[in-house]
Amino acid sequence: MKPLSDYKKPKRFIVNKLQRYSPRGLLLYFLPIALIPATIIALGKGNLLGIIVNASGFALYVFAAWCLRKGLQAESPITRTPKLPLKMLAAIITALATGMIAWLGAQQTLPVALMFAGGAFLGMYLSYGFDLRQKKMIADAQGYSGDEILRMLEESSLIIRSIEQANDKIRNTELNQRIENICAIADRILAEIESDPRDIRRARKFLNVYLDGAKQVTEGYARTHQQTQSGQLEQNFRNVLETIESVFQEQHQKLLEEDVFDLDVKIEVLTTQLKREGIL
Repeated sequence: MKPLSDYKKPKRFIVNKLQRYSPRGLLLYFLPIALIPATIIALGKGNLLGIIVNASGFALYVFAAWCLRKGLQAESPITRTPKLPLKMLAAIITALATGMIAWLGAQQTLPVALMFAGGAFLGMYLSYGFDLRQKKMIADAQGYSGDEILRMLEESSLIIRSIEQANDKIRNTELNQRIENICAIADRILAEIESDPRDIRRARKFLNVYLDGAKQVTEGYARTHQQTQSGQLEQNFRNVLETIESVFQEQHQKLLEEDVFDLDVKIEVLTTQLKREGIL
């Protein structure tokens, strides 16, 4: 077993946590808070228009915040054009709500209200940008179309995100950091395949066997380790993670140096080890 100092990367671990739990977009949830007392005041005065405008503005802002957060969370290095442009939709809704409140709520003139709406739209763009609209293109390779290769990469990226989610349930800093390192290497491998998909046929074995095995291992341990304090289970899990991390690193290095995946023997070794440790 290599020493903890060889793989302990707290900086990387903390950065990944911040990225997954990013506060970006949360400010939009706080923006309409002032509309709550405004709605109550309008209700007390019997101002029907004020009630409708303030309540509708509050609902629109919250919906825009939800769309924005979903749009931000959907962003990843490997992604195709989204089915719904959620960030653009959030900007439009925010502009609409701002203009409506300025015109009907604050009794501004229509031109002034339109200026407020335009400022809100511009602010959303400058703060968060808009959705990726250019279709990502990958060349055909080894009998697979570019769309098929991209779909494989997207599915693999989702598996990596599932591993990260399972890792959040594990309360062991050493294991957390090792899993984070495995996910980081896997992301780099996907990026290399995306940039040069010529070896996708052999690489598919890696994507299907190794990534899926790492997912099953991590999710299985996340489910069982809270129910038992078995030191043997933890050691078995640590052994498997060491194997996965080592092979991930080795294959990434081979991909960089030789542009070839030599996985057949190592896949069998890993599969055998996962079964022997009782995790698969």
